[in-house]
Amino acid sequence: MSLPGFGACHSVTPVLDPEAQRRHKWRNTVHSLLLLLGLFVVIAVAVYFLWGATGVAVTATALAATFVLSPRVPPEAVMRMYRAELLSPDLGGQLSRLAGVLAERAELPTRPLLYVVPSSTLNAFATGTPERSAVAVTEGLLRRLTLRETAGVLAHEMSHIRNNDVQVLGLADLLTRFAQSLAYVAVALAAINVFALLNGDRTMAWWPILLLYLAPALSSLMQLGLSRAREFDADLEAAMLTGDAMGLASALRRLEHYTGQVWEDLMLPVPGRRVPQPSMLRSHPATEDRVARLLALASQPQHEPIAPAEEPMVSSLAGWGPAAMRPRYRWPGVWY
Repeated sequence: MSLPGFGACHSVTPVLDPEAQRRHKWRNTVHSLLLLLGLFVVIAVAVYFLWGATGVAVTATALAATFVLSPRVPPEAVMRMYRAELLSPDLGGQLSRLAGVLAERAELPTRPLLYVVPSSTLNAFATGTPERSAVAVTEGLLRRLTLRETAGVLAHEMSHIRNNDVQVLGLADLLTRFAQSLAYVAVALAAINVFALLNGDRTMAWWPILLLYLAPALSSLMQLGLSRAREFDADLEAAMLTGDAMGLASALRRLEHYTGQVWEDLMLPVPGRRVPQPSMLRSHPATEDRVARLLALASQPQHEPIAPAEEPMVSSLAGWGPAAMRPRYRWPGVWY
């Protein structure tokens, strides 16, 4: 199949062992379940010290309900939270045609809607289910990445949609956000303890307070492990969808320049941090590891490489000047 402005887009016989791929996915699934269990244990222990067994039961019920109901949240609602604008096929040009080719190759039942987030950060994220989904890219990404690199990013996000990673990573993100709120509770309890100590009153035990404060770091480390498993799989499938592992590798290198270090995501937000990724996308594995794996796939494409012509992808960005919104934390705690 060919499209105007693209190279050949037809499928060729896969060269990767399907059985090896299934084993790899099974290991990653088990790994993901164990890490989600570990995340819940950290939260449950911290909650138990605050509200006892009743608190743990209520928290578990709320998380289970969130996991079941989250796929029902319309992608449009998530996009409104980021002030994203729908990119129509006519306005998107090559970008929209590229998304159509990738959605077909990923065998998604419906084509994801494309949105543009008015932010100077370089990011992209997906939301929804395979039946109803959306992919958002920022102004900064469209301005700075080539269309070849953007193709790899879009394929990566569509792989997440195809594998229902959005729901799994969303639950992990919810657990980590909850753990961060417990850290603020720990700070308040520590202050109360200090005042009680100065007044000669009875104080609480310090080790539960320390556990509450460390909960965000522990949960973030587990989220990092979960993300590593899902991100490596998405990279693998993205390289197969585009037939161009080098394009995604180049995009990852460019994005690395605009992201902070792992330790910055383990701490509470403070001034002077490097630009972090949105909470939905943070705790990705190290870029050098992802690039190394992609380079190993460079000679094993599943499809003919997409060869887009490098021309302005989104005509509406021409002449806009600086991006509309500078990156900062916004309600309800998202960064864009």
